[in-house]
Amino acid sequence: MARHLLLPLLMLGISPIPGTFQDSALSPTQEEPEDLDCGRREPSARIVGGSDAQPGTWPWQVSLHHGGGHICGGSLIAPSWVLSAAHCFITNGTLEPAAEWSALLGVHSQDGPLDGTHARAVAAIVVPANYSQVELGADLALLRLASPASLGPAVRPVCLPRASHRFAHGTACWATGWGDVQEADPLPLPWVLQEVELRLLGEAACQCLYSWPGPFNLTLQLLPGMLCAGYPEGRRDTCQGDSGGPLVCEEGGRWFQAGITSFGFGCGRRNRPGVFTAVASYEAWIREQVMGSEPGPAFPIQPQKPQSDPQELREGNCTIALPECGKAPRPGSWPWEARVMVPGSRPCYGALVSESWVLAPASCFLDRSSSDGPPRDLDTWRVLLPSRPRAERVARLVPHENATWDYASDLALLQLGAPVNLSVAPRPVCLPYPEHYFLPGSRCRLARWGRGEPAPGPGALLEAELLGGWWCHCLYGRQGEAVPLPGDPPHALCPAYREEEEAGRCWNDSCWSLLCQEEGTWFLAGIRDFPSGCLRPRAFFPLQTHGPWISHVTRGAYLEDQLTWDWGPDGEETETQTCPPHTEYGACGLRPEDAPMGVLWPWLAEVHVAGDRVCTGILLAPGWVLVATHCVLRPGSTTVPYIEVYLGRAGDSPLPQVYQVSRLVISIQLPRHLGFRPPLALLELSYRVEPSPSALPICLHPAGVPPGASCWVLGWKDPRDRVPVAAAVSILTPRICHCLYQGILPPGTLCVLYAEGQEDRCEMSSAPPLLCQTTEGSWVLVGMAVQGSRELFAAIGNEKAWISQTVGEAYFLPPSGSPHWPTGGSNLCPPELARASGSPHGVHFLLLLTLLIQS
Repeated sequence: MARHLLLPLLMLGISPIPGTFQDSALSPTQEEPEDLDCGRREPSARIVGGSDAQPGTWPWQVSLHHGGGHICGGSLIAPSWVLSAAHCFITNGTLEPAAEWSALLGVHSQDGPLDGTHARAVAAIVVPANYSQVELGADLALLRLASPASLGPAVRPVCLPRASHRFAHGTACWATGWGDVQEADPLPLPWVLQEVELRLLGEAACQCLYSWPGPFNLTLQLLPGMLCAGYPEGRRDTCQGDSGGPLVCEEGGRWFQAGITSFGFGCGRRNRPGVFTAVASYEAWIREQVMGSEPGPAFPIQPQKPQSDPQELREGNCTIALPECGKAPRPGSWPWEARVMVPGSRPCYGALVSESWVLAPASCFLDRSSSDGPPRDLDTWRVLLPSRPRAERVARLVPHENATWDYASDLALLQLGAPVNLSVAPRPVCLPYPEHYFLPGSRCRLARWGRGEPAPGPGALLEAELLGGWWCHCLYGRQGEAVPLPGDPPHALCPAYREEEEAGRCWNDSCWSLLCQEEGTWFLAGIRDFPSGCLRPRAFFPLQTHGPWISHVTRGAYLEDQLTWDWGPDGEETETQTCPPHTEYGACGLRPEDAPMGVLWPWLAEVHVAGDRVCTGILLAPGWVLVATHCVLRPGSTTVPYIEVYLGRAGDSPLPQVYQVSRLVISIQLPRHLGFRPPLALLELSYRVEPSPSALPICLHPAGVPPGASCWVLGWKDPRDRVPVAAAVSILTPRICHCLYQGILPPGTLCVLYAEGQEDRCEMSSAPPLLCQTTEGSWVLVGMAVQGSRELFAAIGNEKAWISQTVGEAYFLPPSGSPHWPTGGSNLCPPELARASGSPHGVHFLLLLTLLIQS
């Protein structure tokens, strides 16, 4: 059994509630009532660790109902009073009406029969005045019953500790309740009261554990009035629905309530023990609220002063529990690799996730299952595990309920005939919780999954790093899709491989899972259940969403908190982003908004011509690069030079999550223009490049310049170091362009006006491109620089037919209206423009002249 999650729905938006609260303890001269016997119960056996309690074992346990069902636990402290947690009764900062609540006493199974059980209406609910939210303390409440409880063997009050009472660190105590047995895993029918043994942790040790960064770098400052119980290794805890229930410890033959179940980070997670309200700290407040009640709660004198472990008392002393899963002697030697042998079928590879369960693709077995039961030959199935001398029998097959129609749910769990002893091998792999965020740049590996063949070639081909969520979802997701924020389950996980695939290498019939490493621990991060042709998988289905299902079936799989929280220099992603539109061939023109200008331009290519010059090129399609003709062909030459193309480079600057891609050019294609040499050339690459942040085609727009776009000239400041820089420009209207360059303007040429101070940012001998970013975020190629000019660019839109016919996979965006300048009107030039014709300095007057023309 596990605890109420932080921050649960019942805890959000809470404001202080009127009441009284005092820290002063009861005066030693005050006497306890002698007529209320507390903390006694009928002798009975109990099972340690999240098990069914025996009837009558915990006679003070109360079930608090609201809206016809169990919501929270409580403890009977006097015939007319129940102690519980404040957060159970506050919604949006308001205390709920007592009349809406009822208390069930003497209940063992919530599913009945309710022999010996009786209900009481709640007449009043009181919480401390200084309660606001659970992590700030004072999380307790007193409920006055409308009529006293009927005491008997199944209904008895628990003893309360005095303010001076000290429970020894390490004491074995018990928590009880009807809450979830695991995170998001409700207690199954017949809803029998659960009990779990927990150890009290000293304040210093608990604070040490909670100062260790957990999910999303969360830590917790423990406050006076809180106590911790549990184990550094987790696995036993309280959980959602147990809130308000008692944590009791036995002393001198009586049971004292040490704590009230309050909150926790998840349930049963490693290094995250449960946090309870320390009842002793609130003796005075409890006494004041119940004053006048006869009989009231009992505060017996502590039998003897407990002896605390001196080591526990050392400041900050604690032992951080390390994961028991995900340890491999070396990458590629996986101690959790399981081979499922089914007669008449090829072996199916999966992963050991606990002592008794193997996770594997359901598609390996669905042809042998039937809707009316398990496979008939299940007794002949065997599982081979590393370093096990004999094969394991299979006792049970549990396919995912969506396995037959949802590729992302192609999962099945196989229960072994007997648990295996976990050692160096076999050893389980770690599984992620739903909120797990695999950081961009995480070191990952491919591992065999399903009925795939062994990996072709060296093991380095299996190494990868994760792309950021924006790249992954916008490259492979649906257009217009919102990118999940960290902590929300992703739609896909995308690896970027360390080594390029060689031409002709084929990965056919290879199925893979994705393992990612954090702090030396391996997680099963994603699954891919079908081959990806001759390519390594580019996207995996994330396993995060299946953690609750795996945990529910296995009740022992090793779900593990995230271990690495280095967000990097860009910090945490906190704003929802939407992916730009796709073309019929997929994504193009993607560039993250937060990328520094001039660093990551995945379509910008270095075109090395015959070893003596370097030009800029633009990736138009996976196998084609566009360049200015004068950069790659010498005047009068009839031979095709030796050309190499590099992508993912920025001189000597390292680019994040980018690997260099290189290709040879096997042909040069020119448009069939008459009367002059065409300004543009297409270079055919030796083989395709796969879309990634290193190499992604730019978008094209059928109408030339997209409406409302912002434009830049992208090039190099220095052709030797080739670090990309961008100069902001405005594209002039055709009329102004024609007037400025009368008699010297080739057809289909664009003119630009540089923003102030931007003219000299790019050198022009490499023929840089003219790019525009659409209002939807896509980057579009508009032109390539004309030889010998800084302001003139050969327009791409005029060559749409040639590009489409030659490339066959050009990424043209859907038409989105007319260009943002008027195309009609008089061809006559104003006198001011005629005098400035052909003069670069005259261009600086164009903003004023544009206003004059438009007026």
